[in-house]
Amino acid sequence: MATESERSGTGSLARREPHYPSSGGGLFRPFALLREMTDWMDQAFMGGLPSTGERMWVPAVEVRERDNNVVVCADLPGIDKNDLKVEVEEHMLVIQGERKRERTEEREGLRRSERAYGTFWRSIPLPEGAKPEQAKADFRNGVLEITMPLAEGKSHRRQIPIQAK
Repeated sequence: MATESERSGTGSLARREPHYPSSGGGLFRPFALLREMTDWMDQAFMGGLPSTGERMWVPAVEVRERDNNVVVCADLPGIDKNDLKVEVEEHMLVIQGERKRERTEEREGLRRSERAYGTFWRSIPLPEGAKPEQAKADFRNGVLEITMPLAEGKSHRRQIPIQAK
């Protein structure tokens, strides 16, 4: 059974915290360190943007080849078609726009309103032989799909047989 000095933490069994210098008291606690690192990364990536509360948002984009077309799909939930711009510039497909979210909630006589705005910009290199003048864009249910034909060309692909030993 523990003595009174052991229970109060003043005896020899008391747990002693190592004394390390830290910034903000949490540098050597893993979650505090992770939180600080995330803040540092946010500051590094947001360095050149105005501090008006806007944040740069980067939508998920998938690029694939299907039926001799390059197909680019971008997930843009909550974006209005009129807030999108798609162009081709120097062999790059550029998708840009603005996301606007407003939410109002009324409960128990209180009204709460939140607004969030942010711009995004993605640049995707186009493969050789892409025909941007024949590109088509379709926007449905928050997904932008851009289809661009590829020039018919001689395939430089050759299958290599695999031998078992």
